[in-house]
Amino acid sequence: MSDLLHIGASPTEADVDAWHSVVTAAHAADLAPTVPAPCWNETAGGLRVPRVRSRHINLAVPMPRGGSGGFAGVAALRLFDEAENRTTAWIERLAVRPEMRRRGIGSRLWEALRAVLTEEGRTSVGLEIELGGAGEQFALACDFRCALSLRVYVLDLAREDGAPGPSLPDGYRFLEWTGAVPSQHAPAFALAHQAMADVPRGDLAMRPRAWDAERVRVLQQADVDRGVMLLTVVALAPDGSHAGYSVLGLPSPDAVRAKLYETAVAPAHRGLGLGRAVSLRNLELLREQRLPVREIAGTMADHNEPMRAVGKPLGYRRERSIKFYQARWDG
Repeated sequence: MSDLLHIGASPTEADVDAWHSVVTAAHAADLAPTVPAPCWNETAGGLRVPRVRSRHINLAVPMPRGGSGGFAGVAALRLFDEAENRTTAWIERLAVRPEMRRRGIGSRLWEALRAVLTEEGRTSVGLEIELGGAGEQFALACDFRCALSLRVYVLDLAREDGAPGPSLPDGYRFLEWTGAVPSQHAPAFALAHQAMADVPRGDLAMRPRAWDAERVRVLQQADVDRGVMLLTVVALAPDGSHAGYSVLGLPSPDAVRAKLYETAVAPAHRGLGLGRAVSLRNLELLREQRLPVREIAGTMADHNEPMRAVGKPLGYRRERSIKFYQARWDG
């Protein structure tokens, strides 16, 4: 088998097609058919638009000579450049075509990633794992261990539950935008992101990020550049601060499943129903777009009781469990 291919920041259409073919084939083999596969736009955006304050290593193993061409396996590594996470990294993708498994391809990719991590001085790396499948078996064999357990919850938008519309306490009002955060709102929005600092992180080495106006603006703009449609609703407090917010993302205009990026409420404003209010208002905005999206999926830690308390009355149901696995070693 030929050497590993390094996929640069400007992959060709053929590279994206070959990468996406691996991703969708692995998805079909490892997940229930009710879980929508990543769309082509997601794959292209992930390869072409870097994430904030990170560098990316994208590797592919070509199919054997004489085969149908394309890739047999792919791996994407995110190297954090921010100071608080300079010793860790994240594997965003490690997938092998089902018919090419048990031939050492996954191990080859992992060895290449491990070499990069060593050269970079990283002492840990994490990845997301679906439970009970080939991915979990592979991770355990490579000495990864569970660092955080999570559950995926899904809201069926067609379900009529008779829930009342969003309402805010006296003095609060909604602020909304589509796309990246407007520059005039970025400083307050960055302060609101500090509310995410107390989200359960288990044993992950990755630490909470320092948020500032530039970071939140660049973060949302990068998602937009990947083709994601972002819907953000903020609860403005009487003093003008961002008391709570909810962000939804649609990977493409024809997506049937949207993603709940995050919902958070600042500590000083909790207990007022703001999480529920911004969530309901964002659902209204989504329906007003008249897009084909039928459901919303969000991920929550097993013991994140505040967010589960927000989601359950809205109709979110548990779909499946996942885990963040992590490998550590001495620097």
